Amino acid sequence: MKLFLCIFTLFITTKGFSQVHNNKVEMNAIERSYLVNTLAKIADPVLIALSKNELKTQMPVESSGEGRAQFTHLEAFGRLLSGMAPWLELGPDDTKEGKLRKKYIELARMGLHNATDSTAADYMNFNCCGQPVVDAAFLAQALLRAPGQLWYPLDKTTKANVIAALRKSGQITHYDNNWVMFSATIEAALYKFSGSFHRDETIGYINQCLGYYKGDGVYGDGENFHWDYYNSFVMQPMLIDVLKTIIEQDSVRNISNSDLKLKYKLVLKRAQRYAEIQEMLISPEGTYPVIGRSSAYRFGAFQLLSQIALMQKLSDIIKPQQVRAALYTLIKRQIEAPGTFDKNGWLQIGVYGHQPAMGEPYISTGSLYLCSEAFLMLGLPAENIFWQGKDEPWTSKKIWSGQNTKRDHSINF
Repeated sequence: MKLFLCIFTLFITTKGFSQVHNNKVEMNAIERSYLVNTLAKIADPVLIALSKNELKTQMPVESSGEGRAQFTHLEAFGRLLSGMAPWLELGPDDTKEGKLRKKYIELARMGLHNATDSTAADYMNFNCCGQPVVDAAFLAQALLRAPGQLWYPLDKTTKANVIAALRKSGQITHYDNNWVMFSATIEAALYKFSGSFHRDETIGYINQCLGYYKGDGVYGDGENFHWDYYNSFVMQPMLIDVLKTIIEQDSVRNISNSDLKLKYKLVLKRAQRYAEIQEMLISPEGTYPVIGRSSAYRFGAFQLLSQIALMQKLSDIIKPQQVRAALYTLIKRQIEAPGTFDKNGWLQIGVYGHQPAMGEPYISTGSLYLCSEAFLMLGLPAENIFWQGKDEPWTSKKIWSGQNTKRDHSINF
């Protein structure tokens, strides 16, 4: 009888431990699966329509401004692909997620072909009226983030068409604010994929953006400081990607660039600080201060935090699991708000659901797909430490639950 009880107890204990262990693994898998499926839900209307050359006929154009239809399609495609790129770069495999990636890699390649083929119904505007330099830059950023899946496998004709499209956009005059990084990003992509490079101009764009630095990890949007999220929407992610690309391409060509390497180290330190700030901005409930223009980009405001997590460069005071938990909670809260999507699955203007008054005149349906930038962290494979272990409370959750939490302090780089 005693032997039976011992065996029974051991069985129950082992089974219980196994269930707890499996539940932990399952919860991590659920979070990643949820984020992958959410990204797919956002992407489907855009990429499926574009693959059929039907984006211009199917996509609604919601905007309070005039004439945004001529820009909105490249906005949707470039911004969406920029956020998806690190996940796509993992490539296809035999897992359920890997098979899903294969689908979207193929759709993205068809999209690149149709968007840049001047004879196609969905050929996009790359050179008229200023705005295209913005979204050609996001498209260029996507190629820089996923060259193995989005560039090298393309046929020669599509590659030539993409290069021609980027060159058209590169001729557009930019404003003296975050726009300097659009010109720089296009130049970096042309350097990597065609070999042509306006070095002095591009270094000038970088230096101009660096000159906007105000301290404590924050740049002004131009000479003046602005309360908004353009440090994360544009400036800091593009500074990182542009400098990294130029340094890599210079190395291939045996060009000395010690000055750029120093700039990159400085940019990365500042970005790590800004990522700390972004993590602290997320409330215990998964909300954040909605402040400044372009708020309808939703959780795209946290691109830089996701990018620093992707790069595995989070500062020592932040655990990957707390960033994962914070971004998952934030994204889930916003994406599930009624009215986020219309009846056909297209994003609608708003921060929490459908709030048309939140959109500036330059905001249209395509603009909203910048929200995909929050998913950069999906470029870390499922076995990466970021996706392992239980959720950790993020900073505000620790503070507002009474935990003894280390105080914050500014930096001076």
